[in-house]
Amino acid sequence: MDTEKFKNSPSGRILKTPRDYWAYTPNPLPPEIAFSAELVQTLSAADRALGELVGISRTLPNPHLLIRPFIRREAVLSSRIEGTQASLSDLLYFEAAGAEPDEKSDAHEVFNYVIALEYGLERHKALPMSLRLLRELHERLLYKVRGHNQTPGQFRRSQNWIGRPGCTLNEAIFVPPPVDEMKDALDAFEKHLHEPSSLPPLVRLALIHYQFEVIHPFLDGNGRVGRLLIVLLLCEWKVLPQPLLYLSAFFEKHRDAYYDLLLSVSQRGTWADWIAFFLTGVTEQARDAVLRTRRLHKLNQRYRRELQSARTSALLLGLIDMLFEAPTLTVGMAKKQLNVTYRSAQHNIDKLVQAGILREVTGRARNRVFVAQEVLEAIDKPLAKNLGLPGLAGGGRA
Repeated sequence: MDTEKFKNSPSGRILKTPRDYWAYTPNPLPPEIAFSAELVQTLSAADRALGELVGISRTLPNPHLLIRPFIRREAVLSSRIEGTQASLSDLLYFEAAGAEPDEKSDAHEVFNYVIALEYGLERHKALPMSLRLLRELHERLLYKVRGHNQTPGQFRRSQNWIGRPGCTLNEAIFVPPPVDEMKDALDAFEKHLHEPSSLPPLVRLALIHYQFEVIHPFLDGNGRVGRLLIVLLLCEWKVLPQPLLYLSAFFEKHRDAYYDLLLSVSQRGTWADWIAFFLTGVTEQARDAVLRTRRLHKLNQRYRRELQSARTSALLLGLIDMLFEAPTLTVGMAKKQLNVTYRSAQHNIDKLVQAGILREVTGRARNRVFVAQEVLEAIDKPLAKNLGLPGLAGGGRA
């Protein structure tokens, strides 16, 4: 670690360990933040975009239909930042086919992210965000996949570091706090989570995400747990009534800027730059979620109109709604969800195949898997509309 870049940081301190390497420990939150007119405008834009998302989620007759696909898209994108190659189609096929756990499977690794996020959304109703809940999320994230030997569900008991593949500790770009310092930093982090704050929630969330990533308390999975933390706190603080906002797409698109700005806070205390980036991500992804929500709602309404005109049964309309939760499904899944016989489930699926809404993708006579391609594209296909974000067009550095 280049100590010259950290030695005058207002955000933390560097220390030399008994093993003769340097590490960085962040100061407790919150820092002093200079709210320039530009930063206030960026915050205002994020609040407006988030307010629009909250508004549209409350007007939908069944917003729950959107939660499951949005969670799965986030799982794919957050895991992709860490190097997985599985697509949303791969994940949905993995779930529908009931594949066995495989530590070499990217789809299984992404599926674990889904499990961890859904667990967290349910668990936080009884247990507010805490170090205990973070450990529980981590345990589910690494279950029987890459990193399963990196003490799932436990904070690290040895030093980790960040740098190019194969680099040594002394060659690292960044070295998080040593274990004893990490424990103190985590205690302060948990206290901050539970204490009242006068900061705007989105600004506070940007600080919390930075702090967690810098403490880096796990041997593996820190990035994914840190991104899980964002949506769980948005719901816990009741900023969002439904888990519909996710920032991984923005972080993945601007990956270099994401890492550079986190590092810059540690080196130079550039809090305003990091917060502005984070808030811009909220604005972009809230607008994206609004457009996808409208796209999915219109598609659902079109399917229902087309089928209702043919005097469709309530079961078939129920299956249509199911497609928006699970655009890849099997007859067994439909049977269980609709609480009907296997024959009835197959009959209704056949009707949707004939209507061009579903298509079979395995080519097999048994254990067939069906895909609602239009629904899948509405969830995952890039939006053609320009979301109007100056300075962050395209990928790479911003």
